[in-house]
Amino acid sequence: MSRRWSSSVTRMAEEISKADAQSSAASLTSSNSRWAWPSVLRWIPTSTDHIIASEKRLLSLVKTPYVQEQVNIGSGPPGSKIKWFRSSSDEPRFINTVTFDSKEDSPTLVMVHGYAASQGFFFRNFDALASRFRVIAIDQLGWGGSSRPDFTCKSTEETEAWFIDSFEEWRKAKNLSNFILLGHSFGGYVAAKYALKHPEHIQHLILVGPAGFSSESDGKSEWLTKFRATWKGAVMNHLWESNFTPQTVVRGLGPWGPDLVRRYTSARFGVYSTGAVLNEEESKLLTDYVYHTLAAKASGELCLKYIFSFGAFARLPLLQRLV
Repeated sequence: MSRRWSSSVTRMAEEISKADAQSSAASLTSSNSRWAWPSVLRWIPTSTDHIIASEKRLLSLVKTPYVQEQVNIGSGPPGSKIKWFRSSSDEPRFINTVTFDSKEDSPTLVMVHGYAASQGFFFRNFDALASRFRVIAIDQLGWGGSSRPDFTCKSTEETEAWFIDSFEEWRKAKNLSNFILLGHSFGGYVAAKYALKHPEHIQHLILVGPAGFSSESDGKSEWLTKFRATWKGAVMNHLWESNFTPQTVVRGLGPWGPDLVRRYTSARFGVYSTGAVLNEEESKLLTDYVYHTLAAKASGELCLKYIFSFGAFARLPLLQRLV
């Protein structure tokens, strides 16, 4: 995982400050006209229905037909008498899933998104992949349009189990085996950990920019030691250990959150993009989708401090498991 990823809050602030002032003013004007009755009464103008609706609008850009479903994974980890790690509710949990049409006998490719993301972030990849694979993309438990149980994990092991066990329950519900598993960034970490625990189900493992390979003791953290000695580093370290996430900022801004996200996505996927820049419609639909997935109830995002130490170094690095 890169150092830049570890300072998500700082990066978001920097990119927003560099965004074009005229674009910001236009965004604010648009926002004022958008939040009409009754949404204006909501401090955080989102809901699960908003997430699914924004997902459908974004995926309307994909030409390949697909089916969206909420896959029931039960109320707790497999074989456990407790609910999803001490959640106060025993209601069934669901994994939001999209499956794209494919040719008969196409190999199955399951796609797992990264941190602060969801399956819709792959929208530009679906058509090309669906021409050769049976593509299934999920929102991990606690993210996107999936259920968001109270996150009460207290250790790295419990947190890993939150994602690995919920994915395994999803696999069982979908009756899948011998599939190709692709994980991006934090999704790569989860995919790799899952493959280590359940190798019998995995035909191939694809890790795209995976997080969590190195630890703070790997001799690559000299910059971190120096940064921690500064007041900025001390503040960032405190925020990290307090589980202060970029999503916290979005929620805290309430009705101004959508404009923050709009400026961020314009910078992240526009001015500072390394690939093809989003067109106007793509940018609008992705921004709307990103806002609703970020502003919803905090759940899976709270894994951060348990999986990584400050600086995004894995507490249980993959490199030590794979050698």
